[in-house]
Amino acid sequence: MKSKIFAQECFVRFSKNGKSAFGIYRKGLIGILDKSPFCNDSAVIGEIALSDVKLLAPAEPSKVVAIGLNYASHIGELHPEITGIPSPKLFIKPSTAIIGPNDKIIYPDMTHHVDYEAELGVVIGKKTKNITVQEAKDSVLGYCCLNDVTARDLQKSDGQWTRAKSFDTFCPIGPAIARNIDPFDLEIKCFVNGKLRQSGNSSLMIKNVYELISFISNIMTLLPGDIIATGTPKGVGEIKPRDEVTIKIDKIGELTNYVVGSR
Repeated sequence: MKSKIFAQECFVRFSKNGKSAFGIYRKGLIGILDKSPFCNDSAVIGEIALSDVKLLAPAEPSKVVAIGLNYASHIGELHPEITGIPSPKLFIKPSTAIIGPNDKIIYPDMTHHVDYEAELGVVIGKKTKNITVQEAKDSVLGYCCLNDVTARDLQKSDGQWTRAKSFDTFCPIGPAIARNIDPFDLEIKCFVNGKLRQSGNSSLMIKNVYELISFISNIMTLLPGDIIATGTPKGVGEIKPRDEVTIKIDKIGELTNYVVGSR
């Protein structure tokens, strides 16, 4: 299964003949941009068919700010000891964890249990600091599929999540940055080898997208291209070398990656 774009209009990043660029995708064609979409004055300077390029991760974030425990159903399956509604649990995935559509997730030798986590990714469009919930929408460039790959055994043994979440290739994003969509009612699914393993809806988030942006911006500055991973619904599970894993989100697309051993 190859990654697919569902969005009517979206930003993509692609490579052709060893060179990379940003573009605007519409109906099978990419309008090539002279600058990144994070610049207000970018313009279309040419056109190329989607079938003639390799899609890359659609953003190059300085950081991925991830949210743990943002769905009650997921809290129930992994942390039944938690009662009530917790505050958002923040952690950072490094930029070196980012890979794009159809790229390989490398299974590290250091772990013996790696899980998928299907999530809605929020791509920040401008420098954002100390904003209100009402102002948060203006900070969003768009949305993408995201897989918060996790070494579950290391997460449990360490007690904190940095090592388990930070391996190279542990943050696939893509296949595009969908614009002008409603983030409050999106079906989020994960398939492993074509079989449905996870299914949820963004409407079930404990803290919605705009609340998360405001909350994070009052802790740290979000820069253009930064991504917020908004948490995963219930149904997380294990992936192994030779598996194909696909994150599918309404109105955005399908993000497919392949798990391989480290050697």
